[in-house]
Amino acid sequence: MSITVIGAGLAGVEAANQITKFGIRATLYEMRPHRETAAHRTSGLAELVCSNSLKSASMENASGILKEEMRLLGSLMIEAAKVAKVPAGKALAVDRDIFSDYITRKTESNELIDLKREEVTKIPEDGIVIVATGPLTSDALCAEISSLTESEYLYFYDAISPIIDADTINRSKTFRGSRYDRGDSEEGDYLNCPLSEDQYYELMDDLIHGEKVETREFEKALYFQSCMPVEVMCERGRDTLRFGPLKPVGLVDPRTGKTPFAVLQLRTENSEETMYNMVGFQTKLRYPQQRAVFRKIPGLEEAEFLRYGSVHRNTYIDSPRLLGKDLSLKSRPSVFFAGQITGVEGYVESAATGIVCGINASRKALGLAPAPVPRQTSIGSLLEYISVPGKSGFQPMNINFGLFPKVEGRMGKEKKRKLIAQKALESIGAYNPYE
Repeated sequence: MSITVIGAGLAGVEAANQITKFGIRATLYEMRPHRETAAHRTSGLAELVCSNSLKSASMENASGILKEEMRLLGSLMIEAAKVAKVPAGKALAVDRDIFSDYITRKTESNELIDLKREEVTKIPEDGIVIVATGPLTSDALCAEISSLTESEYLYFYDAISPIIDADTINRSKTFRGSRYDRGDSEEGDYLNCPLSEDQYYELMDDLIHGEKVETREFEKALYFQSCMPVEVMCERGRDTLRFGPLKPVGLVDPRTGKTPFAVLQLRTENSEETMYNMVGFQTKLRYPQQRAVFRKIPGLEEAEFLRYGSVHRNTYIDSPRLLGKDLSLKSRPSVFFAGQITGVEGYVESAATGIVCGINASRKALGLAPAPVPRQTSIGSLLEYISVPGKSGFQPMNINFGLFPKVEGRMGKEKKRKLIAQKALESIGAYNPYE
């Protein structure tokens, strides 16, 4: 008995590692070094191609909770990070080479893993398969996945707007309403941040002159109209946004009885209304710039950003439509998807989905039912996001407190987050998928 894993990045090696915990063989494919990518520089497994940071290690941070859950599930990535750790304050950062070398050696020495250095262009029709090929999936395999998922295309370029923690929005400076009262709720579906003329033009200047992320070679593309960065729109004219995503037409501020000069709309991102999306504000501003600039907008002075905006190359499937919570393909349950291709963002999140796939693919091979990860956990919350259709279009997401189940009752942010962490660790502690 053997399970095929395509891709030996973070998700792939985690999946293979979990498979061996069930006493099952894993055939792990990695196309490098025979087929290089534009981002990788070595042939090592689980190479970190961007930052060397695995984000916060604090249990007061959603990413810290996720890493602790993964550690309790025997994560190879967390094991390697402990060996390769470098000083980084409250963050967990690693020496890239030591990190990748450790994972490569552990994988190569695992007697139940057959590592094959060759490109896969077709998904096997027989047996159980995990696809964990990441954002730089080859064109041939992209075409294969597109055919398998009956999708006209995969999403190659993200146009992502920032997402804000609902608890950090100053509601006294915003008002509810939909343009021309076209909303499902009586009060309107959007939170509106009104801008005066001076505030609007200051925002334009900040967007035009702010420091932006450089486009890497493998990310270059012409922008489609629907994913135009706001700063590119600004360059077309200083009033472009006022007649585009910031148009105030059809909105009246009930506090003044007037239509504002411009309006930024915030749209709820989930049914529990714990997260709000800055509508139409995809941007290439650097993260510190986004925080500084967008906090000048009325109502967002103390906003906490759960996800920053970006426009970059990515490859991911429409997971809420295609996948179950065990990350198997609804139309072909013997095929599982793991990693960034599922619509999670970040090293740790990608690795976590690899753990889930490894567990559920193994259980399927043994004739067992899937082992649902508790919803109260960070892993369960990620799975909920990528497998349940939301109110707005599906886009990649990092783990954040807005994804966890809503905490009832009035309490401060710190107390709420401690309660979330406590419930998450209690739940993962009681979770035993290996039985």
